[in-house]
Amino acid sequence: MSVKSTKESARAAGGRNGPESKRVDQATGIAALDPARIRNVALVGHSGAGKTMLIEALLAANGMITRKGSIADGSTVSDSDPAAVHQQRSVTLSLVPLMVDDVKVNLLDTPGYPDFIGELRAGLRASDAALFVVSAVDGIDATTTALWGECGHMQLPRAVVITRMDHPRADYDGALAACRKAFGDGVLPLCVPVRTGEETAGPLALLDLLPQEVTDYASGDTTPGVRPATPDERAAASPARGDLIEGIIAESEDETLMDRYLEGEDIDTAVLAADLETAVARSSFFPVLPTSAVTGLGTAELLDLLVRAFPPPGERSLPDTADLAGEPAGSLSCDPSGPLAAEVVRTSNDPFLGRICLVRVFSGTLREDSPVHVGGHGLADRGHQDHDTDERVTHIYSPLGAALRPVPFCVAGDMCALAKLGSAETGDTISARENPLLLATWEMPEPLLPVAVEADSRSDEDALARSLGRIAAGDPTLRVDRNAETHQLVLWCMGEAHAEVVLDRLRDQGVKLHTVEVVTPLRETFAAAASGHGRHVKQSGGHGQYAVCDIEVEPLERGAGFEFVDKTVGGVIPGTFIPSIEKGVRAQMDKGVSAGFPVVDLRVTLVGGKAHSVDSSDAAFQAAGALALREAAAAGKIQLLEPVSSVSITVADEHVGTVMSDLSGRRGRLTGTTSSGEGLTEISAEVPDQELLRYAVELRALTAGTGRFRRQYLRHDPVPPNYSPA
Repeated sequence: MSVKSTKESARAAGGRNGPESKRVDQATGIAALDPARIRNVALVGHSGAGKTMLIEALLAANGMITRKGSIADGSTVSDSDPAAVHQQRSVTLSLVPLMVDDVKVNLLDTPGYPDFIGELRAGLRASDAALFVVSAVDGIDATTTALWGECGHMQLPRAVVITRMDHPRADYDGALAACRKAFGDGVLPLCVPVRTGEETAGPLALLDLLPQEVTDYASGDTTPGVRPATPDERAAASPARGDLIEGIIAESEDETLMDRYLEGEDIDTAVLAADLETAVARSSFFPVLPTSAVTGLGTAELLDLLVRAFPPPGERSLPDTADLAGEPAGSLSCDPSGPLAAEVVRTSNDPFLGRICLVRVFSGTLREDSPVHVGGHGLADRGHQDHDTDERVTHIYSPLGAALRPVPFCVAGDMCALAKLGSAETGDTISARENPLLLATWEMPEPLLPVAVEADSRSDEDALARSLGRIAAGDPTLRVDRNAETHQLVLWCMGEAHAEVVLDRLRDQGVKLHTVEVVTPLRETFAAAASGHGRHVKQSGGHGQYAVCDIEVEPLERGAGFEFVDKTVGGVIPGTFIPSIEKGVRAQMDKGVSAGFPVVDLRVTLVGGKAHSVDSSDAAFQAAGALALREAAAAGKIQLLEPVSSVSITVADEHVGTVMSDLSGRRGRLTGTTSSGEGLTEISAEVPDQELLRYAVELRALTAGTGRFRRQYLRHDPVPPNYSPA
C-alpha cells in the first residue's frame, strides 16, 4: 500500500503536517520551521541487519547522494567514524536528515551490537518512532525481540522493514513469520514482493496491497514505475490483502466498519489508509515493508511511510523537567516559542571544532549567538559529577553523518549539532540562562566489564587522564574508576567491543597505554587469636630510638572493622605514646601483613611494653606497633578475604538451567529464582567478584545475547583453602 497514493488529503496543509515548512539548500543544511513537518525515526535492529545500507538507499532514492557508499571501505554517510570502519559495524549514533514532500525526516542510525546499547538508548530518547530492520537472510535475534518490548513500554510507534531481499538466501515469508511470532499479530505487510521470473537479484517489484498496484524497480530509476496488478498477481496477494484489511479494521475507531466489511461492503482504501495511520501513531498496528538497499526495492514506499504514518514530535509526550533544585518545573510542549529545553544525546570530538554535541530540541528554539545554560545531574554514580555552566551557542549545524552544514536555528522537535560547548556531556540539558531547566535523564545501562589500563610511561599519565575525560563526557556507559585499594585505573565497559573502541580512541588521540590484568581487591584478617611483640630500639650514639609494646590480636566478625584497646597498667607506656602504637598498627593494616592486602575486622589489645625517658618518641612507638602486628601475623594464621557480590540475572526461561549450572562452577551460591513474566526468570545469587570479571561477556555467550545482570557489593568472605585467587 502506498499511503501517499491512497490518502492524498490526510496530511495536507492544515492537517497534521501543519501549514508551512522550509528547506534550506542542501549545501548549507536543512532547517524546519514547523514541528508538525518533522519526523524523528530511529533505525534499530541487530548488527548486520542492514540499517546503514538502508539509509544509503533512502538517500539515493531521495537524490541526496548520487552513489551509495560501502561499509567495507567506510564510505557510507552514517558510518564515517574510524572505529566503525575498523569494526565494520556501527558503534555510535548518527543523524541523517532528508526532505520528503516538504517534511524533514531525521533518521537516526543506531548500533545493533549489544555493547553499544547506550548509543541505541540515546537514539530512542531523541526519536518519536522506531523502524525495526530485520534481515530476510538472518531473521530476528533475541536482542531485537527484547528491544521491541522495550519500545512497547515506551509506547513508541514502530514499523518493520525486511531487508536484503536481493540476497540469494533471502526468505521473505520466513522473516515475516518470525516477525509476527516475535512482535505479535499487529505486524502485517503493506506490500508483498512480486517476481516476474526474470530477476537475478531477488524481486524487483512490490504489490501495494490496498490499491493493488505494482511498483516496478527493475529500471533502477529513483522514481520507479507504477502499474495496476494483474489478475494473477491480485489472486496471489488476496490472502495477505484480506489479513491487512481485517487488521486495520480491528484497530479502527469506527465500530461499524467491521460489520460493514463482514457484510461484503468494499471499504474505501482512503478510509483504510486513514485508520492505518492512526493505528500506527498510537502503537497498535505495525506495518511491514520488504526492501533491498542494492536494488532500491521498497524505498519509495518506505519514504512515504516515514512521512505519513509516523507521528510528528508534537504528538509525543516530552520528558519531565525540574529546576536546578530538583523541584518539578511543569510540563513542556513542542512549541518553538516555548521555554528552551534541549538535550545532548551524543558528544564527539573534532580536531578543528572541538567538542560536537548532537542535540534534540524538545521545546523552544536554539539560535546562533544565544546564551544558554548547560546542566548535567544524576550520573554521579558513573563518574559524571553534577555540573552547571553558562555557555554561548556560536554555530548551529545540520549534520549529515560526519558532514556539518550550517543552519540559523533549530526549533522544537528538530535535531542539530552544536560546536564548542566545552562543558557539555551526553545527557546534559540545554536551557535558557534566565530559566534553567533539567530534563529527566534516560535509563543508562550499567557497564560491567572491567578493563585495567596503565600509561606506558609517567609522562603519558596526564594525556591518558585528559583523553579519558573527553571520551567519558560523551559516553555515559563508560565508567572510569581509580580503585582505592588496588590503585588500578579501571575502565568499566559494556563488553569487549566497547572496550576495544575506547582503547582505539585513546590511541588515536596519541595516548600510549597498555592493558593489565584486573586485580581483585582482596583483604586479610586473622583466622585465630595471636600475640605480637614489637621492639624498636636503635642506640648508636646521640639521640636514640626506644619503644617496646606487646599486643594481643583477635578476629572480629565480618564487617566489624577495627578496635584498639589499651589494657596497660602502671604507666609502663606513657599515655602520649598509646595513640602512636595504634597509628602504627593501622598503618601496617593498610599495607597488609601477609599478601599485601589491607587487614580488616580485628581487635588489637595493648597489654604491655616499655619506654625510655629520653629515647622514646612518637615515631619509635609507631614502628613498634607495626612490628608487633607483623610478628603476631607470623605467629598466627592469616585468612584471605575476597569480595562477594549479590547478583541478579535475568534470562529467558530456556536458559535458566545453563546459567544456574554455570553459576555453580563460579562458586556462586543460589539464593532464589523468580518468574518475572513474558518467559523470563530472575536468578539471585551470591558470587565472588573474581568470578565476575568477564561475566558480562560470558553471560551473553550462554544466553544467545539475551541475558543481563546487575551486581552490588555484599561483603568479603574467606577464600576457600583449595582456591588460589588470581
